[in-house]
Amino acid sequence: MKLEVEKSFDQTNRRWTIIPNGEIDVATVAVFRGLLDEAFQEHKGDFIIDLKDLCYMDSTGLGVIIGAYGRIKEKGFSLSVQNPRDNIMKLLRITNLDKILCPEHQA
Repeated sequence: MKLEVEKSFDQTNRRWTIIPNGEIDVATVAVFRGLLDEAFQEHKGDFIIDLKDLCYMDSTGLGVIIGAYGRIKEKGFSLSVQNPRDNIMKLLRITNLDKILCPEHQA
């Protein structure tokens, strides 16, 4: 399956909303990484990655998100993941990254 990504920047709140649709895996991860890096170069700000339309993500996709998280946090901004489907939430929980990336899921 291919990957399509919707992105928008809110100037007022200095925040990107990134909505990937499809799958992030070894075949599409380079596109996703490039898009995140390009967006951060275009406008520095916080990132919300909304996974509501993402069907599948493997460890390579998770690696890209963690790498982006580190680079963005280093510059004083935040990155969070919202609306992961159950299969992606399971990956986040197994790696304990849900605690870092999904603050709204913390009870």
